[in-house]
Amino acid sequence: MSDRILGAACVAVGAAMAWAAKDYAAPISYEPVGPRAFPLLLAGLMVAGGAWLVVKPTMNGHWMREAPLKALVFAVVAVFGYALLFEWLGFTLATTMMAVPVGMAFGGSLPKSLAGGVGLGLVLYLLFDKALDVVLPTGLLSFLFGGR
Repeated sequence: MSDRILGAACVAVGAAMAWAAKDYAAPISYEPVGPRAFPLLLAGLMVAGGAWLVVKPTMNGHWMREAPLKALVFAVVAVFGYALLFEWLGFTLATTMMAVPVGMAFGGSLPKSLAGGVGLGLVLYLLFDKALDVVLPTGLLSFLFGGR
């Protein structure tokens, strides 16, 4: 039953986010999408996910028996470490250093986790920093990527 309560809460919060974001507007329009698109997208995804939690079939109360708790705790610790080292290491290295141990905690081999971590760090850096013009810290790799 707790899934349904969480789902109902997600629907309510998502609806409140959508209502709050409906009037977002930039004083000077320089982009075709505007500041309203991202909050509305997140609100829509939150409502859809919450609605799924409300109507999905139950798992007969045995959902915690199969949860990989050690891996989940490790992933949470890795994300906090990521947040602490993000500026100093830079986006690419911090993302790689977070993705490799998390991938291994969930059953990936070292070569696959390393390839996935490096690929994730580089592709997301190029996507956000170069294609979408979102400035990301380069940290220790500033000699390679330029920037701060």
